[in-house]
Amino acid sequence: MHRSILSIGLLLLLFACRKQEQPNVLLIIVDDLGKYDLGYYGSAIHQTPNMDALAAQSLRFEQAYSNYPRCVPSRYALLTGGYPVIDGDVPDDGFSLSALPTQQQFVRQIRDHGYATAYFGKWHLGKGASGPGAVGFEYTYAAGEAGSPRSFLFPFNTPKGNNRNVKKAPIPDIDAVTDTSAYLTDVLTQEVINYLQARPKDQPFFACLAYYAVHQPLEGKPADVARNRKEIAAHDFGQQPEYIAEGTGRTKMRQDNPQYAAMVENLDVNIGRILEVLEEKGFAENTILVFTSDHGGLSNDGYNQRQLATSNYPLRAGKGWLYEGGIKVPLFVRYPAGVQARTDAHSLVMLMDLLPTFQAWLAPEIEQTNMDGQNLLPIIRGGEQGGERLVYWHESKARPNNTGESPASAVRSGSWKLIDFYTEDRLELYNLATDPGETNNLVSTEAERAKILHQKLVEWKANF
Repeated sequence: MHRSILSIGLLLLLFACRKQEQPNVLLIIVDDLGKYDLGYYGSAIHQTPNMDALAAQSLRFEQAYSNYPRCVPSRYALLTGGYPVIDGDVPDDGFSLSALPTQQQFVRQIRDHGYATAYFGKWHLGKGASGPGAVGFEYTYAAGEAGSPRSFLFPFNTPKGNNRNVKKAPIPDIDAVTDTSAYLTDVLTQEVINYLQARPKDQPFFACLAYYAVHQPLEGKPADVARNRKEIAAHDFGQQPEYIAEGTGRTKMRQDNPQYAAMVENLDVNIGRILEVLEEKGFAENTILVFTSDHGGLSNDGYNQRQLATSNYPLRAGKGWLYEGGIKVPLFVRYPAGVQARTDAHSLVMLMDLLPTFQAWLAPEIEQTNMDGQNLLPIIRGGEQGGERLVYWHESKARPNNTGESPASAVRSGSWKLIDFYTEDRLELYNLATDPGETNNLVSTEAERAKILHQKLVEWKANF
């Protein structure tokens, strides 16, 4: 009898220890941040020491991609672990996320394994019953249907200057802010800090911070804008043109927007604040911190010329396009307790892989079936590189007025990428290993390869 009681007690103690050792997760998603906006990747304009340090401490996936070059489909893919195609089409602005199939209830399954769950910032997949609670987040802040704020400057739900688009949905919760000098990115960060500081050590958390920055409106803090304006004016861009023609408009080739630079640098300051609090609370060692962007930076316009945020050079084009500048993203995984800081230059990974990976990491008892997204744990933990993989994109909601592109679909296999501009009956084929800037269309000289890849793309689209 006593031996039995001792055995039960030992089991309970072991379970409690195991529970305390479960890793925390903090997923940070930046809006519209281009990979080359970071100093780590060579930006000569944007000063990003905190994000650079985070990259150096992380597993860096150099072949990481968004599932779509715009916000709603990209976020849908990330949260559902699947390609952003529903009933033959792509979810876009105005889409509301409803109940998901059981195998896609990743956040709820993680919550059921003892995790506190929280979501801060941009949701853009509906409101109310279609908000973050629909997928299992218990606590939310500033998460609604808005795709961007009316203003980053207080009061946030009031447009400023030439930004008069009052049709944008207001962001919930932020009207309670009373500090007239407040800046939205700072406010979101402080809410996350408050959450982290209140967390008990004996319950792990799964939190997502989805910044509205660095999306339009392009509004930095005045002092930061003034400083960047001077620094950019003194910078020598050499022979680099300011714009080149692309599609129905232009691609920006210089990072010379002082408002955007100020926003990127403010974001960096806030990443530093979060890293500091994780250290102070003793969470840093046992927290899986994942940092990414929802797609490439805004570098293109269309028939309607407008102020552009950044350049994704040396990648081609940007937000809205299936060229590399529109879909290639930074992706860092920092976990001091179990992941070696290193560069993975080979493994092809997608944002839709993140939630299946978290589920496998935090709730491994649950079997994963019928997933488009892949579990990256063998790569993350073992250091092995991912094998050959076919991945696809389908962009049916082109915006020739705003970002200049035409509808397109794409497939990548190894280093080869085929883009089908299907309304124009035009194929383009690139070898990204030798031509990451997609300047040399090989569809004629590699006709057989193009034919095979196009057939695979057609077969995939037939299953929508």
